Amino acid sequence: MAVPKLEGKVLITGASGFIGSRLFDAVLESGSDVVAVRRSESPQSGRGRSVTADYASIAGLERLMAAEQPDYVLHVAGVTKGRSYEDFWQGNVMPTRNLLSALQQAHPDLKRFVLVSSLAAYGPSSLSHPLQESDPRRPIEHYGKSKLEAEQAVEQETTNIPWTIVRPAGVYGPGDVDYFNLFKSAALGWNAFFGNRHREMSLIYVDDCVRGILQAAHHSACVGKGYFFETGGSVTWEELQDQILRTAQRKVRTLDIPELFVSLAALGGEIASYVDKKPRLLNLQKAKMGAQDAWTCTSAAAKADFGFEGEVDLIEGVRRTHEWYVENRWYQGSKLGP
Repeated sequence: MAVPKLEGKVLITGASGFIGSRLFDAVLESGSDVVAVRRSESPQSGRGRSVTADYASIAGLERLMAAEQPDYVLHVAGVTKGRSYEDFWQGNVMPTRNLLSALQQAHPDLKRFVLVSSLAAYGPSSLSHPLQESDPRRPIEHYGKSKLEAEQAVEQETTNIPWTIVRPAGVYGPGDVDYFNLFKSAALGWNAFFGNRHREMSLIYVDDCVRGILQAAHHSACVGKGYFFETGGSVTWEELQDQILRTAQRKVRTLDIPELFVSLAALGGEIASYVDKKPRLLNLQKAKMGAQDAWTCTSAAAKADFGFEGEVDLIEGVRRTHEWYVENRWYQGSKLGP
């Protein structure tokens, strides 16, 4: 994956996560001076250099920025699961606002601050109209609302820091744990739809997303703007899962689970989270997202402003992802596992 080299020092938050780890590796391999900013409880990767930070401490962040003097801050850290809006605010909004405050006080001479947001900040699209940047932002659940609030902090609370916002569609690829459930189910001989067989979404392979982030950080035309990232237009859940089955070469039993059962399972997840205080992958917020007809967008603006185009199509992306899961023994317990 050819990526532009960012000249100077690059600070990356969330470098232990799915997108952040691939981004950190790409920046490191490009020869840039890169530092991972991680919470004290996050594991060290053993690659490159890292520093710990408490995002709740503006004073601590000011000391970090004064000491490191970064040229670029790529803010990927965030949360995708929570029990309440407060959980998402603490994970997505507060760190963004505090990072910006610390930079403005201790190190305003930044070349670029890049916020990695999400398509969810805009909310669902219609089947006939993939979202574009000029559309109104209408998130429908906690995660999307927190991402929008983080975007508004960048737009409204920065006075002298050049910024860019990127909004990937559904990101999949090696190391992803969410779409892995589809691969795992196929490996176990099942292909389940949850009332979503014909619903549409936009996707992007993780390495294309990483390249887009770095291109946007590098290009002067992106200052003060936000961009969607996607590859290849829209795809239905049926098309995605069929491609996974062809790649894994598995015969499966297909289940069409009525949406009513999804809602009941989501309610059960909500109750379980209330009891043990642990967020569940399936809850009423996630069910609300899944009930929409389409989550699609177009990256035409990114192509026009800085030449971004996704290079890895669905067939190749699913193949690479499947091979990574096999090589890293994620299919244990299935016929594809060790």
